[in-house]
Amino acid sequence: MLKNVKILDMSRVLAGPLCTMMLGDMGADVIKVERADGGDETRGWGPPFDPDGQSAYYLSINRNKLSAALDLNSPADRSLLERLLGEADVVVENFRPGVLAKRGLDAERVRARFPRIVWCTIAGFADEPDRPGYDYVVQAESGWMSVTGEVGGAPMKHGIALADVLAGKDATIAVLGALVARSFTGEGRAVTVSLEESAEAALVNVAQNALVSGAAPKRWGNAHANLVPYQLFDAADRPMVIAVGSDGQWSACTRALGLDQLEGDAELASNAGRLANRARIVDAMSSRVRERPAAEWRVRLDAAGVPNGVVRSVLEVLESSNASAVTGMPMAVPGTLRRRPPRLGEHTVLVRQSGWGAFAAPEKSGL
Repeated sequence: MLKNVKILDMSRVLAGPLCTMMLGDMGADVIKVERADGGDETRGWGPPFDPDGQSAYYLSINRNKLSAALDLNSPADRSLLERLLGEADVVVENFRPGVLAKRGLDAERVRARFPRIVWCTIAGFADEPDRPGYDYVVQAESGWMSVTGEVGGAPMKHGIALADVLAGKDATIAVLGALVARSFTGEGRAVTVSLEESAEAALVNVAQNALVSGAAPKRWGNAHANLVPYQLFDAADRPMVIAVGSDGQWSACTRALGLDQLEGDAELASNAGRLANRARIVDAMSSRVRERPAAEWRVRLDAAGVPNGVVRSVLEVLESSNASAVTGMPMAVPGTLRRRPPRLGEHTVLVRQSGWGAFAAPEKSGL
């Protein structure tokens, strides 16, 4: 889809590299520019490390790229970078404000010379660009942790660096939108995505509940603020979720579980009624679901068309996926796996010699 689109990846850690990996998955040529003294910080974020010394964290977000180790204080390396910029379609970077400007490589000056470039800056905080943007801090300040965790318990972060992941995906969308606009106007544009704004936008219905009701959202643990039943239940052998999203599914659920005392109860026919009777419904369902193994309930609920699923471990998910210890999880977008994540500076010489023509050289190490 993005064949011959040239992406200069001047980002590091998670959001930026995830964005450029997705663009690379879709066919773009991605050159990852790194510091020679250690490169992307995530190269050292381990253990675990693979047999070649590559950290699992780094491997998860850097396939389909070349790596060039450059010193931005070196005139020769800056000259090479400017040569790459002259042909690049997209730049993705997350430098602190002023770092690139000191070297004449900021978005304003580069785009004045090369107006076709789409320049994507990823920041931590929209109104405080100097402030380091770490996922955990953003989860705290975006409101996420106030609504995550057990009822009455302490605020809890998400188990995944989801603010970073969302910002990386938002950056991908912004880049693709800018490329589409350029196809009509002939000019690129500068776009900025922040972890803070991505995380706050992701509040969606939680924020809207507060806007409409005027009440502060609270933690619901494994239940749902607006739907009942829509939560975790313990089967005889393992936990599972049952997620009723309509009145028809509620009727089907009571029949599938054999909840005679709830089936046909007019007070529970609507979701509003079920919300008002949350405790009664959850108590009855909890007692019933505990009687049999999850697999049996899955068969019954599936046959009735009621959304449900068991809580799988990450290892169980990996067993049923096409994940790789070298190239990470399967692609979330249509694309092609062409190159394993590069070692630090693996392609520096090739990029010096050939610039973007380095992609014409075959990948010697394979996948």
